[in-house]
Amino acid sequence: MDWDKLRIFHAVADAGSLTHAGDTLRLSQSAVSRQIRALEESLDTTLFHRHARGLILTEQGELLFDATSAMAKRLDTAAARIRDSEDEVFGELRVTTTTGFGTIWLAPRLSALYARFPELKIDLMLEERVMDLPMREADVAIRMKEPSQADLIRKRLMNINMRLYATPAYLAENGNPTRMEDMSGHRLISQNTSTPQVAAGARLVQELLTHDVRSTLTVNNYFGVLQAVLNHLGIGVLPDYVIEDFPEIVRVLPDVESAEVPVFLAYPEELRHSKRIAAFRDFVVEEIFARRHRSG
Repeated sequence: MDWDKLRIFHAVADAGSLTHAGDTLRLSQSAVSRQIRALEESLDTTLFHRHARGLILTEQGELLFDATSAMAKRLDTAAARIRDSEDEVFGELRVTTTTGFGTIWLAPRLSALYARFPELKIDLMLEERVMDLPMREADVAIRMKEPSQADLIRKRLMNINMRLYATPAYLAENGNPTRMEDMSGHRLISQNTSTPQVAAGARLVQELLTHDVRSTLTVNNYFGVLQAVLNHLGIGVLPDYVIEDFPEIVRVLPDVESAEVPVFLAYPEELRHSKRIAAFRDFVVEEIFARRHRSG
C-alpha cells in the first residue's frame, strides 16, 4: 500500500474536506482528489461519502482511518524519541498530577525548569483521574500512590502527611486548640470525604468530625482548602508540603496527622531514554531534595 496515499487519506479524513487537507499538505484540491481515487481503486472500495457539506467516512474508511491514526501516533512517538536523542531538551512534555499538587507545589516551581530548557512545551494536566500512561494519555505522572499499571518505570519521590494548619490571625481571634476535642469550637476546612483523594486524608477528616465540629467548609481540591485557610476561615487539613511556600501558616495540634502517603513519579517504559522525561524527573528530584534540606 502506498504510504504517500495513506498520508493524504489521513489528512482528508481528519479535515473532512479535500480543500482543507490540500491546504495542510500544500497540494491542490485536484491532486488530493486524484490520490484518494487511486487509493480507493487499489483497495476496490469507497472510502468517503461525498456530500455538499464535505466528506464522511464510509465503514471501510473508518477502518482505514483507525489504522492510519494508530500509525500517526506511532510515528509521532518515534519522532519524539529521535528528537530526544539530540543533545538539547525541547518539544512537548505532557505531565499529569493531582489538582492540589500541581497548583500548590509543581506549577510555582516550573520557572526553574523553563530557565534551563526554554524550548520545552509543558502540557500540565491536573485532575484526580489516573491517566493511562502506556496508552500515552500523558508522558509522565506524579501520583499519591504507587501506580498499578504494567510497563511503567516508577520512582518514589517522597512521603507526605495530612496535617492541620491555620493562620496566626485566625488563631489569635478564635484560640489555638490543644486537644482534638477543642475542634468543636472551630471551623474545619477540608476536602469532602466523598471526593477523589488519598484515603489517609479522608480518614483523618472523618476522625476529626467525630469531635462535634459545628462548622465546616468542604472543597473538592486542596488548592481551595489552602485559599480558605489563607483567608482566615478556619483550620484546614492540608498536605505538609504546602507550608514550604506559605511560611505564614502555622501547624495546629502538632501530634495530629494522617498516615504517610507515598508520592510516585512514573512514565512508560518506552520513554526510558527520553531526554525530556529525564530533565523533568531530575528537576523534580532536585526540588524535593532541596525541600528536605530546608526542612532538615
